[in-house]
Amino acid sequence: MGSTSSAARETEHPVRTDRRGAVVAALMLSMALAALDATVVATAVPQIVGDLGGFSVFSWLFSGYLLAVTVSLPVYGKLSDTFGRKPVLVAGSVLFLVGSLLCALAWNMGALIAFRVVQGLGGGALQGTVQTLAADLYPLKDRPRIQSKLSTVWAVSAVAGPGLGGVLAAYADWRWIFLVNLPIGAVALWLIVRHLHEPEREGGAHARVDWAGAVAVFACGGVLLTALVQGGVAWPWLSAPSLALFGTGLVLVAVVVLVERRAAEPVIPGWVWRRRTIAAVNLALGALGLLMVAPAVFLPTYAQSVLGLAPVAAGFVLSVWSLSWPVSAALSQHVYRRIGFRNTAMLGSGAAALILFAFPFLPYPGQAWQPALLMLLLGAALGLFQLPLLVGVQSTVGWAERGTTTASVLFCRQTGQTVGAAVFGAVANGVLAARLGGAGDLDSVTRALDSGTAPEATRRAIAEAVHAVYLGASCAAALAFLVLLFLAPRKFPVLKD
Repeated sequence: MGSTSSAARETEHPVRTDRRGAVVAALMLSMALAALDATVVATAVPQIVGDLGGFSVFSWLFSGYLLAVTVSLPVYGKLSDTFGRKPVLVAGSVLFLVGSLLCALAWNMGALIAFRVVQGLGGGALQGTVQTLAADLYPLKDRPRIQSKLSTVWAVSAVAGPGLGGVLAAYADWRWIFLVNLPIGAVALWLIVRHLHEPEREGGAHARVDWAGAVAVFACGGVLLTALVQGGVAWPWLSAPSLALFGTGLVLVAVVVLVERRAAEPVIPGWVWRRRTIAAVNLALGALGLLMVAPAVFLPTYAQSVLGLAPVAAGFVLSVWSLSWPVSAALSQHVYRRIGFRNTAMLGSGAAALILFAFPFLPYPGQAWQPALLMLLLGAALGLFQLPLLVGVQSTVGWAERGTTTASVLFCRQTGQTVGAAVFGAVANGVLAARLGGAGDLDSVTRALDSGTAPEATRRAIAEAVHAVYLGASCAAALAFLVLLFLAPRKFPVLKD
């Protein structure tokens, strides 16, 4: 596993709370806010554009938020290890609520996008610190319980987000999408301030913060993720803007490595990749983020365009994995206590690879229950895949390294999703171009189907494009299996509580 620093083996840094249930409730509320805001804006876009204009750049309402969350995760992880979880969570909550209020007051699309970035910077603190605190609050034997609760909150919020956004935009005003965050976030913030107590971190007040590394990580992540998000959408992959962003990103990668090597307390320390367990989990969860794009992004299109379902029914086909995923995650402890973290995750990733591989063999056009059944099985497989890795890797480090470790695996998963959206989008458009003689991309073709102007050949082309995406996702799951098989230790080096 490589050398282990003394910090990793230090005594646990206990979190004291007079009401642990109240703190858990605050964590669940915080997680719900972060999950909802990634999706709740989607169905309100027509109302927002109609009020503020800026149709050509509205996609940045989503991209700006997700980019800010992703690039801030490593920074918040290091800060929580240095100063404690509570100050980072409180600061992130305040930033998120300020961003929500500013979004509700936005006067044009540019201002709304900027304030969504502010929200995302707060959301990064919520995501990473909530997951870390969950491990701090419970010993190893009880962590699956809290993590399964958080998984349930995340799954339900992600599925409910578009519907909630549509209801608020239709019956109230789109600004309420952001205003409803304020009372919920205020309750969560009050519970954390009132009931969470951490011992003072030794040397925390005089700790050296690697601000140069933080800025370098922000810049590098922002440039590369922007290149991935906008490539093939705002400009062609081989165009000057795309090549310039990728070139700048590679230069900034070198800058990050140079700055972090010289820093006394680097934001992304080298041990994150030198330890076999953490490196393997980072890569495996990066592959998880990659494969999740196939159902999350492309299944609703398949359900509407190929199966002919209404948007609500198409959403249900996708949402069934949110039923089996938390249940499987909660039950995974009974599996990994018998066969270990690695083998349980390999069981889940192997099953996910087979389920995703089966999707292209569904009959055409098929019935709605067929992909729904596969999604139910996929959720169960991913529950066995993700949660054992998260609980396992958090249990291999002490308090002083848990924030950085948790942030690293979440960062890799988020980055995997960004890469997956870019790669699978290119795959789907490439298959469509080949089947339709180079005419259009997935978005334009599905719009033609919705308007009733596209022939049956187009419907079949969409089915083949989504099938190709699912085959790619199956390869990502198989890659995760191989990473765990050859890189992860057979037995995780768990520390005693």
